Amino acid sequence: MDTEQAAQPPLWKRIWNFPLVALLAALAVTVAVLAAMGFAGEMLRGALPRDVRGALMVIATIAALIAVQKLVLRRLGEHHHDDLPLAGAARGLALGTFGAFVLFSLIVGIAALLGAYFIVGWGGMNNWLMLLFTAGISAGFAEEFIFRGILFRWIEEFAGSWAALVITSGLFGLAHIGNDNATWFSSFTIAVEAGLMLGGAYMLTRSLWVPIGLHFGWNMTQGLVWDVPVSGNEVDGLVDARLVGDPLISGGAFGLEASLIALVVAGGFGVWLVKRAADKGEVMQPWWVRRRLASEA
Repeated sequence: MDTEQAAQPPLWKRIWNFPLVALLAALAVTVAVLAAMGFAGEMLRGALPRDVRGALMVIATIAALIAVQKLVLRRLGEHHHDDLPLAGAARGLALGTFGAFVLFSLIVGIAALLGAYFIVGWGGMNNWLMLLFTAGISAGFAEEFIFRGILFRWIEEFAGSWAALVITSGLFGLAHIGNDNATWFSSFTIAVEAGLMLGGAYMLTRSLWVPIGLHFGWNMTQGLVWDVPVSGNEVDGLVDARLVGDPLISGGAFGLEASLIALVVAGGFGVWLVKRAADKGEVMQPWWVRRRLASEA
């Protein structure tokens, strides 16, 4: 047996470390944890007020997912990596949240200049706590944990960065097709806007904190601040606003996410993030290309 063969890990370990196997293992553990937390939430039904129970379960679920990342996910695959490092967490969340606030406020401003958005008064902010914890904290954390922290990470390790960006963007858009007032065009715009923006942020930082902050800030700014439907779901924000006119400009009943304004502004920002990541050298070659290059070295 030569030195190269002796240095290879055993077959079972190579299979276990294979990117698609790691992906399935990560999904299985995450689904099991989410199911357990859902069961715990049902057990508390009636014991606590609905909003309080919902908020507590969101916090508990996030804590459980962070534990999964620290204990399991960061050890999976050939290249061990922690997507939720505590160092820099606050900065990443703040940067992402502020960036999303500026970005979506710009989209609202352009829509207002084009006559597609106007404010008629102050909003009631009914169910603001539920909006904060469901559309904000829960969606921002859990969806990024799954789409970028699991799917993007191991699709990228197997098929490369560009394939991961295209596949996860498409899946993310498709995941919103069942939302209220959704259309195939709204799913396409979300795939481009969120797929490029959140995938690019993950590529650039190699951490989930900035994408989580972007996701949270995007939903909160459009819903809680500007009273724009959040991915098709009606909200009651700080102001009482209306979207009118051509759906290509206003986004129609789905909200500004389904508008050409958001497609250009957020999509352009996403392209910029991806380019920055590429310039930084954060583009991964497919697994088979890396193996071939390693064998030729």
